[in-house]
Amino acid sequence: MHLNFDFTAVQILWTLTFAAHLVLLVVLLGRDRARRFPWFTTAIALVALRLIASRLLFGRLPQLTLGAIFVILADVSAMVSFLVLVELARKVFGKARRTLWILWGLVLLAIGGVVLATWGHWPAWKTINPTTWMALLSLLQMFAQKVGLLTDVLTVTLGILVVSFGRRYGAGWRSHAQQIMIGLSTASLAQLSVQVIWQVIAKTAKPHSMAEYDRIVGLREKLFNGNSVVYLAVAIWWIVCLWIDEPGGHELAEVAVPVGAGEPSREASAAVEPPEDATE
Repeated sequence: MHLNFDFTAVQILWTLTFAAHLVLLVVLLGRDRARRFPWFTTAIALVALRLIASRLLFGRLPQLTLGAIFVILADVSAMVSFLVLVELARKVFGKARRTLWILWGLVLLAIGGVVLATWGHWPAWKTINPTTWMALLSLLQMFAQKVGLLTDVLTVTLGILVVSFGRRYGAGWRSHAQQIMIGLSTASLAQLSVQVIWQVIAKTAKPHSMAEYDRIVGLREKLFNGNSVVYLAVAIWWIVCLWIDEPGGHELAEVAVPVGAGEPSREASAAVEPPEDATE
């Protein structure tokens, strides 16, 4: 008996990614992680919404309407992604001095600003005239792309800071904030790497035949599929990490119960650590 699977790599990755996001949302809501990371939960819900919308609406709506929906969703997702970084930075470095916040914030924004200014095409200000619906959509699309690029750069640099100094401020590698940040940094690094590789290929490749052109297009699809595989692995990483409780969460209840004559045991005393602030 021969089994025929008429599924492409893109369809398989879409299905697995969408399923992973549904499971991740169940974990966030069921394990009470959404209360601690509301913006991250919102970002995951937006990704799931964009995935299902691309499947249900593509080919069923006029191109202009479809483009407007996805451009607006991309803008909202870009802004929410930036708020996710602020949320995680507060979780990890909430105990840091204000001067350090300002200093490192300026450093990260400077790095992101340099990359944003030198990477990609910027239209002349005189040509920006959103007087028509198409011109407005083009402007909104450029906004989503630029904010997305800035967010990816900030995510990678903030991830380096979190991994390097998070433990000093009580957010070690087993904390949910750092685990989320590691996943975000990995996904952003893969995204930036794919963009760099494809831009190099697009500038240097000069196909002399249709076969060479098809090979370059196939390479582009493989790069994007590889990026999707990395993001799927990141989503699975989040599911596993957020399902497991952070260390020290259950020990606090044990320490509150007196041992012997009212003094906590040595093991319980050693386990007491300042819990991560659950407030925003």
